[in-house]
Amino acid sequence: MRIVDLQVVPFEVPRRPFRAGELLPETTVVQTLTKVVTDEGAEGYYLGGRGHGDQDGLLPDERAVLRGRIRSMLLGEDPFDREKFWHWMWVANLPENLISAVDMVLWDLQARAFGVPVHKLLGGCRTKVKAYGSTFPNMGSPEEYAEHALACKRQGYTHYKIHPYYFWDPVAQKPDRGRPSHIEQDIEACRAVRAAVGPDMVLSFDPWGTYRTFEEALRVGRELERLNFYWYEHPMLEYRVAAYEKLCRELDIPVLSPEIAAGSFYTRADWIVRGASDMSRIDVLRGGITGVKKMVSVCEAYGVKCEIHMSGFANLQILGATSEDTCEYYERGLIAPGVDYDTPPPYLDEICDPLDSEGYVTVPQEPGMGYKLKWDYIEEHRVQE
Repeated sequence: MRIVDLQVVPFEVPRRPFRAGELLPETTVVQTLTKVVTDEGAEGYYLGGRGHGDQDGLLPDERAVLRGRIRSMLLGEDPFDREKFWHWMWVANLPENLISAVDMVLWDLQARAFGVPVHKLLGGCRTKVKAYGSTFPNMGSPEEYAEHALACKRQGYTHYKIHPYYFWDPVAQKPDRGRPSHIEQDIEACRAVRAAVGPDMVLSFDPWGTYRTFEEALRVGRELERLNFYWYEHPMLEYRVAAYEKLCRELDIPVLSPEIAAGSFYTRADWIVRGASDMSRIDVLRGGITGVKKMVSVCEAYGVKCEIHMSGFANLQILGATSEDTCEYYERGLIAPGVDYDTPPPYLDEICDPLDSEGYVTVPQEPGMGYKLKWDYIEEHRVQE
């Protein structure tokens, strides 16, 4: 079997953005489907490649790199040689999300060719994963966070993660780009949520690197300890590795990072050795499935949790091939009051992660990633380039 083509299909989809506590009018965005074709008719697919999960399509310049330089690297090659391609692309200093998209489209191809879901090709470990509700930031008042957390608990979630206020002034109710964090209101929201859901619900907190000083990060971390939060995610810029080392020494609550730092498992292994994080964080846009599997093995060897970042088909397939002892949770979201998370986008028959009454999601069992694509919709809404 040989690769004869690598394609990127852009198509338009409607979306209602959520921002600063409200749903905005419907707009149109571009989603992409990366597709690899072989001389024996086998094909592989990957949705998205940028932004959150697999919902956001590749940009025009990224699509051009895939169709040009990367396509020329793969033509005529055996599509099952993913490890070889992975090293080729890293040495070539290609963008990390494009390395990831190529890796995942090839995983999907082989799993489809063998008639198994990706997690079985990787080595199956579980079919259900505990999920947590992951909020949009700037979701409303502390009372609204508390009401939403309680609603999520009633829905079946056993774990709720707060994205608090950033680049937004929750008192003045307006953007605040010069002061990205508002720790007084962040702490107030955390207290309100804990009071609403009681002591038994797992809570986590992610200010997305917006705390500008070590003192801010430490103060919030101390309060999270008093409130018995499970983890403290990405509190400061991830360039400040020494500050993270100090924070881990000072706090008892596990610090979960790096979240978005480039460098796949190479970067994250160094953080573990340096004691800059107590739990590690990675997703499939940071090295593809191959990169994530490497990181999970590093974490398992060191006895460190590896919590998978973001939602989506590929992240869920990875979780199906890992032990709960290392990768405990699936991040379901982003969610907020009024956001319809459970209706599939128009190009899919089903979402990947419906939640059951006990707070679990089931890993898709269809061959490949588990996509049930609506080809008619994709073709009818295709963007001509």
